[in-house]
Amino acid sequence: MLEVTGLRVAYGGIQAVRSITFHVGEGETVALIGANGAGKTSTLKALARVLDAVGGDVHFCGEKISRIAPHHIVRKGIALVPEGRGVFPRLSVLENLHMGAFIRHDSAEVERDLQRVFAYFPRLKERAGQLAGTLSGGEQQMLAIGRALMSRPKLLLLDEPSMGLAPIMVQKIFEVVRAVAADGMTILLIEQNAKLALESSQRGYVMESGEITLHGESAQLLDDPKVRAAYLGE
Repeated sequence: MLEVTGLRVAYGGIQAVRSITFHVGEGETVALIGANGAGKTSTLKALARVLDAVGGDVHFCGEKISRIAPHHIVRKGIALVPEGRGVFPRLSVLENLHMGAFIRHDSAEVERDLQRVFAYFPRLKERAGQLAGTLSGGEQQMLAIGRALMSRPKLLLLDEPSMGLAPIMVQKIFEVVRAVAADGMTILLIEQNAKLALESSQRGYVMESGEITLHGESAQLLDDPKVRAAYLGE
């Protein structure tokens, strides 16, 4: 579904992403793990076109999307759940969710998807009329994921969904991530909790200093001595 070849991202003269190549197959959950500053978030931003790449090609469902406008990326079927959630704080939970469906005109299907999001996240239904800015961090993360799902994406890009959350909320978020994947969603997951990311995915890539240094089946990476030493605290 997603083919990334030689992707490069730079901030001024600093190379954040150094010619990386990877792919995500339809229906897969693929994890991208690495330390802070490894280039993971820059990679996702470049895929969503909220950040310009300086080189490389990105193909989605066989179509080159490296240079198209960000709002067209959503229409193509890619939704980004950004690091830091990025909810609209002065809009209600329900209004935030409807913002996720702004490209759609199939009102009956939008309502059906809204109920599906509420089934994934019952707490959002309870707080439908509440301003998003008054939600807890975990609830805002739920809302950010729900809002992305409302665009009915083919590919969901998740950037650090567990960041800053209490362990019980992290568990809930990842239960839903796995449920969404089980329902057929293709997911590219960035997550600093390497163990959680690899346990929730089929394949993984390890990024260090803007480069992919290791890749393979998630179960193999979990058993890799280098991964265990660097990312699993062993």
